[in-house]
Amino acid sequence: MGRFRDRRLNDYNTETYNPDERYNLAYKRVKRIKGFYVHLLVYIIVNAFIVISSSNKSLIDDEIFWRWETFSTALFWGIGLLAHGLSVFGRNIFFGANWEEKKIQELMEKEKSEKWE
Repeated sequence: MGRFRDRRLNDYNTETYNPDERYNLAYKRVKRIKGFYVHLLVYIIVNAFIVISSSNKSLIDDEIFWRWETFSTALFWGIGLLAHGLSVFGRNIFFGANWEEKKIQELMEKEKSEKWE
């Protein structure tokens, strides 16, 4: 378990790997990202089809479109898609590891340029 944990922690510290290992890690990461985007595309296409077909039926009766069945697939599949995205991109999807430091530097530069010297 300790070896696996150490390996996972070092996945992003690629200085310890030889070029072949670094390539394999990058290749696997690209495959995971590509898999997520394919999943997202299928999600959009299938749910667009469901909504469009329901809206065509609702031309006759407006009540059909606003039923639970129209949106339940999108909701539950969306939860699965969110989990897939978090597994691929990690929890720091919006605020990456260096986000705080970059934001601090940006604000310091902005303040420095606004001061009258």
